[in-house]
Amino acid sequence: MSRRIGGTLVAALLCLAPALAAQDGPVGTLLIAHGGGPAWDAQVQTIAGLVNTGGPVEVSFLMGPGAATHRFQDAARKLEQGGAKSIVVVPMLVSSHSGHYQQIRWLAAQTDTLDDEMQHHLHMSGIERATVRVPIRMSRAIDDSPEVARVLAERALAIATAPRRQALFIVGHGPNSAEDHADWMRNLRPIADSVRAATGFRDVKIGLVRDDAPAEVRAEAVRAIRETIELQHMATGQPVVVVPVLISTGSVSREKLPRDLAGLPMIYRGDALLPHPGLARWVEARVRQTVAAPAAQTAAVPQTAQPVTPAPAAGAHHH
Repeated sequence: MSRRIGGTLVAALLCLAPALAAQDGPVGTLLIAHGGGPAWDAQVQTIAGLVNTGGPVEVSFLMGPGAATHRFQDAARKLEQGGAKSIVVVPMLVSSHSGHYQQIRWLAAQTDTLDDEMQHHLHMSGIERATVRVPIRMSRAIDDSPEVARVLAERALAIATAPRRQALFIVGHGPNSAEDHADWMRNLRPIADSVRAATGFRDVKIGLVRDDAPAEVRAEAVRAIRETIELQHMATGQPVVVVPVLISTGSVSREKLPRDLAGLPMIYRGDALLPHPGLARWVEARVRQTVAAPAAQTAAVPQTAQPVTPAPAAGAHHH
């Protein structure tokens, strides 16, 4: 009996070894977001202040006025100076299949390939790779996170009048390409299933407006969403609850989506994920998962700075 218990204990310790090895000192969290105006950025800072991982937390932005004052390399240096022995970069993005996620992969030295437009955005704010002596690893974006499913469920129930008789439609920004669109939807469908299980809505659907795609692509995406909401209303006889899966409230949630969906039988308030404290729980979960993952999955990065080569701006960015 004791031999069996001893063997089980050894096996458990061996399973924990990768996580323990990564925690031979404080883990710093570098929360990096798209960025917007001061109010947009302040909500990210609020979530960072709620994160409790046992190590220091810093924030960086890719775009907007806060990008030049919250640069990736400066945030990483502050984490190292604050005692972090390793850094986990957490991209506050809806999907890991986006141009901005590739920007962050480049900054974290997970790839040496970055298109000219994304390089130009970084260069304009003076953002570069970090020169620190601690390993940097990177987590996934939101994707199919159960923590975010709980936030969306709460947002939907807050404006529903009779969820068991109503339908819910979750609408997001979305990417440009068909391939990325398929990857976004593959991750978001489980979130829709989780929201339905948690809330009891009669039906839950999800769609993406593909906001930065060519005009005809975006128009077709909006048309499909409108048709789906109309069908949900016909099936239930109730106004459809519409909730955005967007990081923060901005022009998409306040102006574009209301215009896209005008005239539909729906209930829409436009509250984004921020500043719900559930986003802090998501950050903590991503840090735990990344620390526990084998090194092959989240490799330490080379610690030599590689400045961004400026290139002409082209087209719109992706969220």
